[in-house]
Amino acid sequence: MANIKSLAKDTVFYGLSTVIPRFLNWSLSLLYANVLPTTGQFGEVTNLYAYIGIFLVILTYGMETGFFRFVNDTEHNNPKTVYGTALFSLASTSSLFVLIIWILLNPLSEWSGHASCYIGMLALIVAIDAFSSLPFAYLRYQHRPIRFLFLKLFSVVLNISLNLFFFLVCPYLQQHAPGSIAWFYNADFGVGYILVSNLIGSAATLLLLFPELFFGRWTFNWPLLKKMLSYSYPILLLGIAGNLNQNIDKLLYPLLDKSAQAMDQLGIYAAGYKIAVVMVMFTTAFRFAYEPFIFDRKKEDNDNKRNYAEAMRFFIIFSCIIFVGVMCYIDIVRLVLPSSYYAGLHVIPIVMFAEMFAGIFFNLSVWYKVTDRTHWGAWFSFGGFVITLLGNILFVPHFGYMACAWTAFACFFFVMTASFLIGKHYYPIPYDLRSAGRYIALLLIFLSIYSLVDINNLAGRLLFRTFLFAMFLAYVIKKDLPLKQIPVLNRWFK
Repeated sequence: MANIKSLAKDTVFYGLSTVIPRFLNWSLSLLYANVLPTTGQFGEVTNLYAYIGIFLVILTYGMETGFFRFVNDTEHNNPKTVYGTALFSLASTSSLFVLIIWILLNPLSEWSGHASCYIGMLALIVAIDAFSSLPFAYLRYQHRPIRFLFLKLFSVVLNISLNLFFFLVCPYLQQHAPGSIAWFYNADFGVGYILVSNLIGSAATLLLLFPELFFGRWTFNWPLLKKMLSYSYPILLLGIAGNLNQNIDKLLYPLLDKSAQAMDQLGIYAAGYKIAVVMVMFTTAFRFAYEPFIFDRKKEDNDNKRNYAEAMRFFIIFSCIIFVGVMCYIDIVRLVLPSSYYAGLHVIPIVMFAEMFAGIFFNLSVWYKVTDRTHWGAWFSFGGFVITLLGNILFVPHFGYMACAWTAFACFFFVMTASFLIGKHYYPIPYDLRSAGRYIALLLIFLSIYSLVDINNLAGRLLFRTFLFAMFLAYVIKKDLPLKQIPVLNRWFK
């Protein structure tokens, strides 16, 4: 019981450290949409951060997972040796990455169309964050979730504060007291201040991680590093494929759309995509917070397959609730989003379906993890990558960013379906397909009503959609989620 309580506590803290930073960073998207003068600049930010995402996967090369694998191995029972070896490896590759980028700075700037200073800061951000991933892993190994949460939140809050300073405070001071900021502020630097804020936040967090970097004398072991790299490289391949499935459309779009408005179109698409990512944040919260409750509730029967099936059922239910909630109140987003981005809102339901499929695929992955057939995960991700790559190359030139959204839909539908069908052979789990089909059908009915009923008055439209949302919630509560089963609320419905 003590171990379960400890796991639940750690899960909540690590869940908060994942969901809250994502939500705060998501809120920055609304700030950028309002303060950046063009949709093209928002597109440039999106393109730059897509590169950061993929390079971060490459530069960590599965070493975080490798650290956990070997630090708990009885053969390598010296945590400091494992930690020091992995830390030295990441420090070396991160430094080499920065050196190569700085040598090739001008050619990369000409090829990508981004300013050389942007690329230089991008390289430093990736290198620092990749190196910092291991001290954060060491905190998890030491079961120190509070410090982990504090440092994650510190980084995000500092980043947001600097963004607010550069994009709200500085323009105000430039208008009313220009002499006070003339020595460092240049309004034309624009997107650069987003990277400056991120770089300062990452560097400051690394400084706060010094106790984890210099907690004592650690040693380097070359044979151990070779074992760790051998273990981690399949994880690297899987991570690259998975990240490309999420971001390759943002990377390729400026190259595939030959029009002069390519970056503007990418910015419009990115705004709609960011709103749909609310699905990812809430489903992440579900995985961290609700699954431990389910497994704790059923720990006595020791029936893992039934636990997996029930976790999937609740995942789909909560995903549908979030889907309906976002669509019902999308008009509220319009109040804080410039009208130049409204066209991109059409991608939201498509992307949310894609992210729901991705979440289901994550839940399905249990079969190849518990049976040590992780190579199937790599094959699924590679198949999804091929679909994503071909879909974007073939259709973006003709259909623009809508092709990106539908390609993401096709990619994650494929990986979800393939994993389910093959998993039935190797590790059959009694998923409640009838319940899943019922909720998908209800979701489609909702979308049909949503599309067909057009009320011009905003208040009337919100009232009608609130009624739809309430009806959907009432069905869920009556059919699958009695209030007495929900943590916290169950105290009032015993």
